[in-house]
Amino acid sequence: MDHARMLKAFCDAVERRDGATFAQLFAEDGIYYDVFYGSFKGRAKIAEMINDWFYRTARDFRWDMHDPVSDGRMLYARYTFSYVSTLPEAHDKRVGFEGVAIMRLARDLIAEYREVANVGPAFVALNFAPERVCKILAKEGEALRADPTMARHIA
Repeated sequence: MDHARMLKAFCDAVERRDGATFAQLFAEDGIYYDVFYGSFKGRAKIAEMINDWFYRTARDFRWDMHDPVSDGRMLYARYTFSYVSTLPEAHDKRVGFEGVAIMRLARDLIAEYREVANVGPAFVALNFAPERVCKILAKEGEALRADPTMARHIA
């Protein structure tokens, strides 16, 4: 599958709430590391993430990938992402942010997906209390410190 087509299928499946189709883009034991919800391993869990977790507090998703770059082993793309919040703090408000999708590939499937996202504007738009934002960012900081690629930076 060419990468542009894969990314289009990826985004379209999220927008349609089609976790089964989304999960088929991943290897059987693929992992999706979500910036908000954590990690989901295997196609069944990845499908559940889309059908349940994503749509638990949001609707009307829009996801676009831009400027993909790949060496055949890794695929990177900048993205823009938005949804309509169903949270009480920002009910019916469209909230968006941008990020970079980082995918490790295996035989034309996604073996691992992770992202770096600028979620600050979304937290402000969602009217999250400062304490809640701090708690979320602290969790992200813990994950970053646990990343083996950061070892040299925190030693």
